Amino acid sequence: MESAKQPNLIYLFADQWRRQAVGYEGEDEVLTPNIDAFAEESVVFSNAVTCSPLCSPHRASLLTGRYPMSTGVYTNCKIGADVMLSPDEICISDVLAQAGYDTGYIGKWHLDLPELNVTDRPESGADGWDAYTPSGPKRHGFQYWYSYGAWDEHLSPHYWQDSPKKIQVNTWSVKHETDKAINFMKDHDSGDPFALFVSWNPPHSPFDQVPDKYKQLYNLDHITLRENVTQPHFKVHTGEPVEEGVEALKKQQLNYFAAVSGIDDQFGRILQYLKDNELEDNTVVVLTSDHGEMMGSHGLMAKHVWYEESIGVPFCIRWPNVIAPRRTDLLLNTVDIMPTLLRLLQLDIPNTVEGIDLSDYIIEEKSGGPEEAYISAYPGRKEAIEAFKLVGIDNRAFGWRAIRTQQYMYVIHHGYAPDDESIRLLYDLTKDRLQLAPEKIELPQNHPIADGLDRKLRSWVEKMKDPFLL
Repeated sequence: MESAKQPNLIYLFADQWRRQAVGYEGEDEVLTPNIDAFAEESVVFSNAVTCSPLCSPHRASLLTGRYPMSTGVYTNCKIGADVMLSPDEICISDVLAQAGYDTGYIGKWHLDLPELNVTDRPESGADGWDAYTPSGPKRHGFQYWYSYGAWDEHLSPHYWQDSPKKIQVNTWSVKHETDKAINFMKDHDSGDPFALFVSWNPPHSPFDQVPDKYKQLYNLDHITLRENVTQPHFKVHTGEPVEEGVEALKKQQLNYFAAVSGIDDQFGRILQYLKDNELEDNTVVVLTSDHGEMMGSHGLMAKHVWYEESIGVPFCIRWPNVIAPRRTDLLLNTVDIMPTLLRLLQLDIPNTVEGIDLSDYIIEEKSGGPEEAYISAYPGRKEAIEAFKLVGIDNRAFGWRAIRTQQYMYVIHHGYAPDDESIRLLYDLTKDRLQLAPEKIELPQNHPIADGLDRKLRSWVEKMKDPFLL
């Protein structure tokens, strides 16, 4: 791990980009030449998952190395839920800033309380779930700030910097944020290392908001759906409106792929800047996402479910001459990212962290690693929260919890409403990659595989002091 000076860090993550939607995986027919070339120079994780397939919970866990039950960010920061990342949490950015890094954050934040939860007339003009996060503890050590809370206008995005004055832009958000990322590196004082986090909102819906030049890379007649797209009428757990029918879905998928290709294009610009400015050898680059997108698989759209299209994320990490390029089956969960990156940068891990440091497995190419990843989802829609309150139940006791190993996925689901039926499901991912044939488990203690997984899941729930009904 020796290097001339403390390495830089660039962490780039898209929103709602599933693991299957990248060329090097050989699954979805998506064009990503820059990412594919980058993967050849990186450690590529085949088993990277999110600890909660929803935007805000993942982001809080990414920054803190702690599970949603611990951060309190169990659902999205939105109207009707007083949920936000506490200023008291210790984030990776706090540690980096204290260690002398120049820190920057560009793009979607979605970790602050929506301003409309506090006032009807925010000075910033924030609407809906959006929020301006002012300078101070809620920025968690990020010194350069060009961000917004949550707003899905990809072709006409807005941002805030160091005042409540909204910055309106008429450029595709991914391109604009990449411009800002390159400018951040240009303006950086090369005497100190930098750590830059870039959060691209696409390929998050609305899917059609992507430049035509990327849509033109695809032909609608050649779009094929995944084998587990089982019906033309699609449900959305998160409550978003959805257009019905297979042809409409193909168009949505084309636009989704177009957005991923656009990300590939802009990512290539960042890689080229590093190369042209002799920065690539001493810069750790991570490319990933916060969660996936069902895109019709199992009759579902969006996320917040336990299927691989929802929980699986692409994850590539490159550090030339230090990390040997390869594919790994190592299980990587969201909470493991913060401690792993800190140790790669030879920085101390806060004792608040609940994830696992995987840096030795990456550097020394060790086999083994974590045997399981724990994943959770909670009822968070306003209607669900109110329904549970009416019957005097903590809504966090419901939803689903899961344990994912390299071979199995075991799920306990209590539903999103007080009268929903509970189910236990077991998937053998080596025999049933598309998760079309789950085994319904009535009594886990009578099943040789489910028994052990159930015990581990119960132990984790108890350790987290999770009110989930076991």
